[in-house]
Amino acid sequence: MTKGKRVTIIIARMGVEAALYFVLTFFMQPIAFSPVLQFRIGEALTLLPIIFPEAVFGVTIGCLMANVLSPYMWYDMVFGTLATLIAALITYLIGKRMSKVHIVLRALVGAIPPILVNAAVLPLMWMLAAGDAAYWYNFAMLLVTQAGAVVVIGVPLTVALDKAGVALKHVYATHSRKK
Repeated sequence: MTKGKRVTIIIARMGVEAALYFVLTFFMQPIAFSPVLQFRIGEALTLLPIIFPEAVFGVTIGCLMANVLSPYMWYDMVFGTLATLIAALITYLIGKRMSKVHIVLRALVGAIPPILVNAAVLPLMWMLAAGDAAYWYNFAMLLVTQAGAVVVIGVPLTVALDKAGVALKHVYATHSRKK
């Protein structure tokens, strides 16, 4: 594969990741921005940096676009997006460091940063933006909802995409040899 084609695929995949995060959050706004029980299905995509390094930026851009809709306005655009970027970078490093480990274990370990970073940062943001003093309640709530999105949806998604990627690499390699 030529360098130009590889760059095009990476940029396209980054755009799809950003768009998916945004769409999944946009259509689920009542629960994505709920002050009672925030649940973002798009957070399942935060594991993608394990197998696609460009997903660090794709998911972060998608989160920024979704946070434009947030009732916490610029606070969420800055702190929520920064939390996603930090979690995505750590997840990427975990994926890189554990590249020889089975994808299921990689995904489970990679799920820790998006869960913990969001659970720690978002309640602080809510304190700044809305004066919400229930930090530990919000921390616990986000641990549960982030785990739901990231582990229950994200881990199977990541495993499936990884297996499909291996299959596609095999098909491409076989096709290239026949020429």
